[in-house]
Formats: sequence, C-alpha cells, structure tokens
Amino acid sequence: MSLETAERVDLPVSGMSCAACARTIEHQLAATPGVTRALVNFATSTATVEFDPARAAVRDLVGAIEELGYGVPQPEAGEDVEEQTRQREYSALKRRLLIAAVFALPVVALGMIPGLMRLPAMSWIQLALTVPVVFYAGAPFYTGAWSALRHRSANMNTLIALGTGAAFLYSLVITLRGGHEVYFEAAAVIITLILLGRVLEARARGQASEAIRRLRELQPRTARVVRDGTESDIPIEQVRVGDIVVVRPGEKIPVDGAVREGGSAVDESMLTGESMPVDKQPGALVYGGTINRSGSLQFEARKVGRATALQQMIELVRQAQGSRAPVARLADVVSGYFTVGVLAVATATFFVWLAFAPLSFALVNFVSVLIIACPCALGLATPTAIMVGTGRGAQRGILIKGGEALQAAHEIDTVVLDKTGTITRGQPQVTDVLPVNGYSGAELLRLAASAERHSEHPLGKAIVEHARAHSIELQAPAGFRAIAGHGVEARVDGHQVTAGAPTMALPEAERLAAARQPAPSASLTR
Repeated sequence: MSLETAERVDLPVSGMSCAACARTIEHQLAATPGVTRALVNFATSTATVEFDPARAAVRDLVGAIEELGYGVPQPEAGEDVEEQTRQREYSALKRRLLIAAVFALPVVALGMIPGLMRLPAMSWIQLALTVPVVFYAGAPFYTGAWSALRHRSANMNTLIALGTGAAFLYSLVITLRGGHEVYFEAAAVIITLILLGRVLEARARGQASEAIRRLRELQPRTARVVRDGTESDIPIEQVRVGDIVVVRPGEKIPVDGAVREGGSAVDESMLTGESMPVDKQPGALVYGGTINRSGSLQFEARKVGRATALQQMIELVRQAQGSRAPVARLADVVSGYFTVGVLAVATATFFVWLAFAPLSFALVNFVSVLIIACPCALGLATPTAIMVGTGRGAQRGILIKGGEALQAAHEIDTVVLDKTGTITRGQPQVTDVLPVNGYSGAELLRLAASAERHSEHPLGKAIVEHARAHSIELQAPAGFRAIAGHGVEARVDGHQVTAGAPTMALPEAERLAAARQPAPSASLTR
C-alpha cells in the first residue's frame, strides 16, 4: 500500500482507565488486517489509525475497539464528539463518586468504633452499605478487569478489582459465618478514593483541551450565504464550495474564500500574529476565523470543513497533543511490565505473610501492595504534560508539531524571529506625533483622534486611546465617512480632516486602482 492510498481516522474512545488500556487497544488495532499504524492516547481519549481502505473500514476499527469492552461514542448533530465523550465520562465519574462517598462514609464511621463492631448485626449493616459501592460505583473496575483477562492482559483495573474484590469476598465469608473481623471499609474507601482520583484526572484532561476549544470558538457557528438570490443564515457545516458568503463589519469570516465584491480591512492576527489589519479587495483571499473590521464583503467559498486554514491549525494541535515523546513511549513500556510485576509481588507478599501470620493479616498486605503500586500515574504523567504543553503553546500562538519536538525544546539555545509582529503585543500603539506647518502635537492629535472617534480600524482606535491617555478632549466629528482600506474623512471644528493612508489624497478613481496594492503605513493630512 502506498502512502497516497492510506487513510487516517481519529476515533474517540470511552472507558479507558489507564495507559495500559490504551496500549491494549493499540495492540488490538495494530493486529487488525489493513491497519498500518495505530496510536492510542490515554490523555486525549482518542485512537489515531492509518489503514488501507481496500482492506479495512472504519466499522472494522470500531468493532476491534468494542470487542475489548471499550466504547466509540457517536456525536450528536453539530457537536464535538471528543468534547461529548469527555463530558459524559466526567459526569458518570462524578455520579459514581457521589454514590460511593455517601455509602462509604458511614461504613468507615462504623468501622472506627470497636465496640459497635461486636454487635451481631453490625457486619450485615456494613455489608448492605458496601454493596452499592462495589457493584455500582466500582462496576467499571470489574468489567474492565474482566475484559483485560479475556484478552490475556492486565491493567490498573486488574489491580483494583483484585484488591477490593479480595477484601469484599473475605469480609462476606466472615459475615456469613457470624464473624466480626471484616474489611468492608477497606473495599469501600479504596473504590471511593480511586474514583476521586479519576474525577480529578478527567477534570485536568478537560482543562488541558482548552486550547482546542478556544481555537474552535474562533470559527462562527453560522454563515450568511446567498443562494438563488436569497440571503440566509445556515449552520457552518452546510456551507459548500462555491457558495457566496456575506460578511458584515465586525463579524468573523466563516470559511476560506476569495473576495468577489466589497472592500474591507481584515484582522488576520490569529493566523499571522500581525496586529495590522489586511486590506481586502476583489480577488483577495480571506480565511475562516479572521475578523472583518470594516466594510462588507462578499466572497466565494473555496475551502470548507476540515480544509480551512483554521481547521488545519486545530488538527495540528490535536496531532501534537496525541503524539508521543520518546520518554512517553518508555513510560508506556515500563508501566506495561510494571502491572504484571505488581501482581507478582502482591501474590508473593500474600503467601509469605500467610506462612507467618493469620489469613486476615496476609490479605491486608496483599490488598495494600495491589492498590498502592497502581502504575496509573506513570502512564498518565507524560501524555498529560505533552497535552498541557502543546495546548498552552497554542493559546499563546505557538504551534508545536509533536511531543518529540517538545521534548527536544530544552536544548534550544537560540531563537530566531522573522518579524516584529511575532513578539509585540499584537495591538498598534502611537509612538510619536510629528506635527508640521506650525501646528502643535496636541492640536494635531486632537483633530486626528476626533476624526477617528467613530472608526473601527485598529489604527484609528490607537490614535483615540493615545489622545485620551494624554487627557485631550475630543470633539464630535461631523460628516464622518469611513473608506474601507484607506481611512476616514470628517469635519472637526470647521476643519476638513482626512486621516489614513497616503492614497486618501488621490482622486477616487486612482484610489480604487491603488487599493489593489499593499497599503503603506498610515499618515495624516489636512
């Protein structure tokens, strides 16, 4: 199979509890006929698969994941499936944690009072309180352990299920025999605390995905298109290549395209980092997620859906968050062997103590080794660090290609920047006022700021803010007129003020011809 024929798909996966789960799914997918590469990231709860469409289909990949006992959620219309998956799992975990805490607390309280434990009915009361914790709140641990056992593997669920299951079954047998030395509180508390840890992990993973959410929010949910001579707002997913899209001043451009009619200045800082708006005239390219600052535009949609520049940026961030750094691959390998090692050590601990101590004491030590040595943090730490690092970078305008590049970044000793806009605030500011023809700087600034008072252009706003910072009182302009891509005209205190690019001094016909050329820096004439 050639690289040209390979297809790539990202599948959300629910039900993973640790890095060992991700590794199990990864091996299952890699063994599926037609799959050339599979990568499962526990931190992002996604499986990235490259496959030959002639030998495998997406339904085959979904079936391979579901065969292991995990889920592949389907999105609701217009919603983000990854966000849905995270929210559902987070809500389910919180619900199970609440039930576990409500029933576990009285079990612990009863277990801390030695005199009560001697009462005949006390063990039965603890049993009744522990059953909801084990069979409802802790159900995912046991189903996950059973799925792993069926496929001859072990994960964190295996350790938890063995530990809490052993404590519960031992206590059940003692209760049925009329005894009092039970460990129901151990099983209940362990499940509750591990659920608490998973709720915190799920919350951290959701916060780490904030970068992608913010990038998605740059794109509007609807677009105003002209079809059959009628202008209407439609969901962004329904925009087709060739549609005529209308964008008014102050609105976000929904998709990539080429301007057909109108002129405006567009803020493209989210793509370029440059604070200066870019003048757009017929024939110019516009990009989804950028902001139309002034003037109305009609453009032909050229790229929609995942083909837009913004979606490509989101995809790059997602791939970076899902990538593995060399240290992460090492952690996955270690955690895989670590789980089996913990089982061996716990079993050895049980039999060694059984030779020198009562069964109950040996059981407590067996459970302690299983629970304390769970390797979940080992497999979660590195992918979560990569996820947070790439996400924070994206929020600050830094796109990191993958975990390997992020890991190598500590060796950087020189940073080369290609333009000042990369390291500035991203907002224009007035640095100097140079008056001519005998006018003072304050007078020139007052006239210019008054003329720009109602302007939406970033340069106009910068002039107004500079005047206000110097406590200059502004006048209300008369006859204000904004000329998209050039500047403004207004009458202030009897003076006709023209503020903008040098093209404002040209006749209108010449100005339209000059609009097709990049505009120089702003100036002020009277």
